[in-house]
Amino acid sequence: MIRAMQYSFDEALHSLWRGRKSGIMSTGTIALALFVFAAFLLVTTNLERLGAEWSTSAEMSVYLKDDVTAEERAAIERALQPSGAVVGHEYVSKGDAAARFKQIFGDLAATLDNVGDNPLPASYEVRLRTGSAGNVEVESLIGTLTQIAGVAEVKYDRQWLDRILSAAGIVRGVGWTLGILMTLAAALTVGSVVRLTLHSRREELAIMELVGAPQAYVSGPFVMEGTLQGGVGALTAVVALGVAYLILRNRYLAPLASAVNVSPFVFLSPLTCVALVTGGMAVGCLGGWFAASQADAEATPRAR
Repeated sequence: MIRAMQYSFDEALHSLWRGRKSGIMSTGTIALALFVFAAFLLVTTNLERLGAEWSTSAEMSVYLKDDVTAEERAAIERALQPSGAVVGHEYVSKGDAAARFKQIFGDLAATLDNVGDNPLPASYEVRLRTGSAGNVEVESLIGTLTQIAGVAEVKYDRQWLDRILSAAGIVRGVGWTLGILMTLAAALTVGSVVRLTLHSRREELAIMELVGAPQAYVSGPFVMEGTLQGGVGALTAVVALGVAYLILRNRYLAPLASAVNVSPFVFLSPLTCVALVTGGMAVGCLGGWFAASQADAEATPRAR
């Protein structure tokens, strides 16, 4: 068995070198298919992680009108007393809001200074109890706050959370659909390339079958050829996605995570990367096996 695998591996390498142009095409197809699928998987993973993080630390922002009175602020603070939904709250003045804006968006600090009067409203940042997101008490609190005259707007993280989870579901569905379609296309491409190799060596293979060579020596090299194409293509996809992630993380993702106050975006886990490479090898193996089995089926009637 080991000798058969070694023979298949050596023959597959020789075959890939002889047909390197078509081999690059099929390997590139697998790489593109898995790159697209892995990119959607990366986006989905981070969206779901972000949703889980926000669902356990949901916050509410209560923005005040510029002309809010002391009585109205007192009414707001009474409504925000610790309860079944509220853990605590913090008052953010207009000056504090401007300072935070300049700290987070340093490039836009000059723009805020040129506006004149500070346009940012004062607000209360409300910390909600873990697990209270979306419950009846929070919805009731929102209704109470919106009835107070000094309140300009109430923003609740649950609205963003619902959008994030909805977006994650859409991205996941699109990713799986494109991944399956492109993977099938990659398997067919590998099968076509392997069939070309089989056709160019049909006389040699016929002689091997006539002398009673084991099937592992006849079809094994072509299955191994597909497996190698799939593995190299998948590894290329993972490396390319990793490089793209590092470039985007340093330039865009890290500042974005800091701006929205969430933990940094993460890459796919090592186990997922191994699964992607293994999946690429399986796709290539399937394409090679299918091409070899078709060639055997076509050769059997001629032999008879």
